[in-house]
Amino acid sequence: MSRRLLLVLCGGSLLLLCAPALAAAAPVTVNLRIEGRATTLYERAVTTDIRTIDVGDGTGAHTCDGTNASANPTPGPTRGAALQAAATGPGGFSFEGSWSTKYEDASFSEIAGESVAYEDATGAFLGEYKNGVSSQVGSCQDKIADGDDVLYAYAPFGTPLLKLSGPGIADPAGPATLRVSDATTGAPIAGATVGGAKTTADGTVRVAISLAANSFKATKPGTVRSNRLSVCGSTGTDGICGVRDRTAPVAGIRGIAEGQRFARKKGPRRLRAHIDADPSGLLMVKLRLTRNAGRGRCTYFSGRSERLRRSRKIGGSRCGATHGYWFRVGDQPDVDYLLPKRLPRGRYVLDVNAIDKAYNRDDVRQRGRNRVVFYVR
Repeated sequence: MSRRLLLVLCGGSLLLLCAPALAAAAPVTVNLRIEGRATTLYERAVTTDIRTIDVGDGTGAHTCDGTNASANPTPGPTRGAALQAAATGPGGFSFEGSWSTKYEDASFSEIAGESVAYEDATGAFLGEYKNGVSSQVGSCQDKIADGDDVLYAYAPFGTPLLKLSGPGIADPAGPATLRVSDATTGAPIAGATVGGAKTTADGTVRVAISLAANSFKATKPGTVRSNRLSVCGSTGTDGICGVRDRTAPVAGIRGIAEGQRFARKKGPRRLRAHIDADPSGLLMVKLRLTRNAGRGRCTYFSGRSERLRRSRKIGGSRCGATHGYWFRVGDQPDVDYLLPKRLPRGRYVLDVNAIDKAYNRDDVRQRGRNRVVFYVR
């Protein structure tokens, strides 16, 4: 059969035969969370496609694609498929339950070694939710879509679900404001604990933020604990949390003080510097050393020939730091460069420049930090 004829048939009398193939749903990624009696048993993003489920009751693998009990006309990924994918994926877990032939669906009695069977004394059972709403159908009848929040929570019927929200990135210089609400109604939740602090009447709480990764959950007696909220501590320019590093590394000259005077034949021979830790890492460190011996006799130190050479002439003069040339001294945070011999008499300007792997440069000259002027008599 030609491709053209197949397309015609799909558009006509054989549409019902072609539809299932066309509707073969692509994989979806959802946020799956399983809350046990006292701890979170599982919480991470899960990608799943159409798959079967085996609840371990000896009945084998079963269809779990949303068409169960004629709940949907076409197959697709379901909450049950997400649970199965999580159990067999990274950080997986075991689960057990039973299969209902009548409802063509699963019920669960144990997850990750913890009993989630109905408890007479408390009325607790494993509730199933999608996007904060209690599901009215089983795991294999309920289809899911990209970005859905899928929750299995062991608690009595009607227990409120907590939802924690806040910024993904926050400045570690000050506290971040987070909010706890009812996942179903959106109403603020007062008195919930987050990071050791309590939410106020409007559901907000201010928490301290550390540089880089921070993780928070909200808890309150009589509720189902919240989702985990990750907040990355960053200034927004330091290269942390996926933002571009726009901050230059900080370099400082060591061993020679600003304005220091050395006796004749006691000129320095070691050029030292230190570069503070940079989030992007160091690409290179450069030095520049220029000398004015008076009467226009100006030279610079050449890293290639390792000696003082006559400075280039710019605008009728050969003197000034900009008449010298930079030379590379490696990519380590501690620089200790040994000159061939002690420096002779003259007025010197020593500069250090650090460049990080995001190509930020420490170009601003600051006397006493990355530039020192010193003298040898």
